[in-house]
Amino acid sequence: MNSGDTEGRVVDGRFALEARLGDGSMGTVWRAHDLVLDRPVALKEVRPPDPGLAEHHPEAARALRARVLREARALARVDHPHVVTIYHVVNGEGDGDGDTDVDGAGDTGYPWLVMELVTGGSLRERLAEGPMEPAAVARLGRDVLAGLRAAHGAGIQHRDVKPGNVLLRPDGRPVLTDFGVAALHESAALTVTGALMGTPEYMAPERIAGADGGPESDLWSLAMMLYVAVEGRHPLRRRTTMATLAAVLKEELPPPRRAGPLTGVLTALLVKDPAARPDAETVDAMLAAAVAAPPPRTAVPTPTPTPTQASEPAPTLPPTRRGAAPRRLVIGLSLVVAALTAALVWALLPGADSTGDADTGVAAPSAGVPGRQTPEAREPQKAKKAREPADLLTPDGIRQAVTALKAETGTARVGGFVVYPAHISAQAMVKGSEKRYDTYTYRVGQGVSRAPIGGTLMDGQLPVEMDTFDWDAVPELLRRADRDLKVDRPTSRYLLIRPPNELFGSAAGLTVYLTDDYGTGYLEADSGGRVTRVVPAGS
Repeated sequence: MNSGDTEGRVVDGRFALEARLGDGSMGTVWRAHDLVLDRPVALKEVRPPDPGLAEHHPEAARALRARVLREARALARVDHPHVVTIYHVVNGEGDGDGDTDVDGAGDTGYPWLVMELVTGGSLRERLAEGPMEPAAVARLGRDVLAGLRAAHGAGIQHRDVKPGNVLLRPDGRPVLTDFGVAALHESAALTVTGALMGTPEYMAPERIAGADGGPESDLWSLAMMLYVAVEGRHPLRRRTTMATLAAVLKEELPPPRRAGPLTGVLTALLVKDPAARPDAETVDAMLAAAVAAPPPRTAVPTPTPTPTQASEPAPTLPPTRRGAAPRRLVIGLSLVVAALTAALVWALLPGADSTGDADTGVAAPSAGVPGRQTPEAREPQKAKKAREPADLLTPDGIRQAVTALKAETGTARVGGFVVYPAHISAQAMVKGSEKRYDTYTYRVGQGVSRAPIGGTLMDGQLPVEMDTFDWDAVPELLRRADRDLKVDRPTSRYLLIRPPNELFGSAAGLTVYLTDDYGTGYLEADSGGRVTRVVPAGS
């Protein structure tokens, strides 16, 4: 269908096309008018990059149409202020069921999505005017993240988070749109051989490498978008698509210069290893802290405080290390050194290192004194609390979480396993698969919960048994990290396993990270806890 001939026509006998709003690899978006409800709407015909698919591969086209419809209907159930609202879906087949194409004549081949019309332009247009302030970017990031979490909860990954896919309402509130890549991803092999479903500058490295990725891949894209928004430049964009893809896969990420309180969340998410990225809940807390942080001020000599002054909070200053030269964050292709600074401000989460208050459950009253618990009734709850470590970065804490994860998932095989003081994130392998995993979280005082979406291991990465590692070595590794990594006052510490990787010829191992406001240090060990590499902060 020629788009020039389409303008002024009517889709499904109801939606009059008025003006083209934009074109993309997945279709053209139009401003239209709903003749039935007398309101403005946006229409998009979702189509693959290969226009000849319907003609040359009719079965593939039908399969694609069915998947697009499933995704659109699932997205239509996501009722969230930061996700574009889907009003209606026009099938596009012209099969006599009322869902016909333009003027009811012929077959467009692909569905039309009828959506709310967001009139404030896009984030891409806003950024063309210049970078944004860190607090504004953090607020925008929280809103977009909230929309992503709603979509992930419905089983939908976006796969193409970028400034052009974030629309702005007139009051500046962002709306995440264009989930077409999610719908078309599984059909890539049926369209253009080797085609990438997504925008290279914003794709997570694991997706470039061929893995499906999970919610953590969308979080990478979100962080890259926020980096561009606050810095005014893309750190890895190159002259050609292939050069950009190679840069995302293997080049060092220049540290942000304007990000201020956003620096922590950007460096935590923009790591090559998806298992080392903080989860959405942690990211939300980090963004909230960045929103609340006072603007940085130039340091000035501070007089000796009076008793009144001593009770006031000190001004927030940009983190600097006296005499330190600028340095770059080393983020290599190898999974062995990829996970820098994840969960930088985990300690900011409310109650992150607490097991909770006193027992609040109501037990059956004893026979002797109405309304009171017997010692026998109270003992199991108190004993359970006493047995549960408050800090999971201990041998007992890790083993307790491993036991609970095994019981919940039915497997000890994982593709990733990250231990924070108050929670553990695990990629538990799906039964019968060497590549697919489901994501689970174990939290102090809460037990095991499962994320709605799993993922696929990166090429070369192999599953590993959680029992492969000597957890008794963890205390000594943490002591060695405190001594040798030159992180004076850590704001975050965590441990992750390194699964074996046949591409790099690397065996399973452990890595401990310490982070403060100035940088990150890490040490690597084999599965038995023998230290093999020490990289202090600033090196």
